[in-house]
Amino acid sequence: MDRRKALKFTGSMAAAAVAGPSLLSLLQSCKNETRVDWQPLFLTMDEASFVSKVVDMILPRTETPGALDVKVDMFIDKVYAKLYDADGQEYVKNEIAQFNADCISEFGDSFVNLSESDQIKVLEKAEESSGQFGSGVWGTTVGTPEPVGFYRSLKSTALWGYFSSEEIGKSVLSYDPIPGAYHGCIPLSDVGNKWSL
Repeated sequence: MDRRKALKFTGSMAAAAVAGPSLLSLLQSCKNETRVDWQPLFLTMDEASFVSKVVDMILPRTETPGALDVKVDMFIDKVYAKLYDADGQEYVKNEIAQFNADCISEFGDSFVNLSESDQIKVLEKAEESSGQFGSGVWGTTVGTPEPVGFYRSLKSTALWGYFSSEEIGKSVLSYDPIPGAYHGCIPLSDVGNKWSL
């Protein structure tokens, strides 16, 4: 992929970030779907299996719910379907195909069919070779954005969907639906867990 397309894609990701309320409504709509009858809006079933496997490995179920428990894969499919333009959607399709082609070339099969140890190797390699998001202030990138690549943007969207879900907001993060008094100068150790907004 050339630098121009990568920068254009990065710009479209920033534009998607501005559409926060729309994304929250997409996440809310995922809550009502069951996994058994889920029909992806944008992804094919093979592509949806790929996204589901990747997000499950990034955010597996432990003592807290995993990505699949809060339907992050469904959320990502809706983001691709409703917020990406035709170029962004084509980029996603091409990158998933290339990701699987690299797996076939190196390990002999597509990502979802690899052993767990090989899947971990693939994700570790993707983590090392992906660019990093630049620093930002209040949602605005500072400096010239560098291309981050498909894996990093998928991971970022998965984390965003996970921590924006109602279940994680209420049961994992600290949650106070009716906040009390503002205490601006307290020791960091008194803050405790991260807070849900």
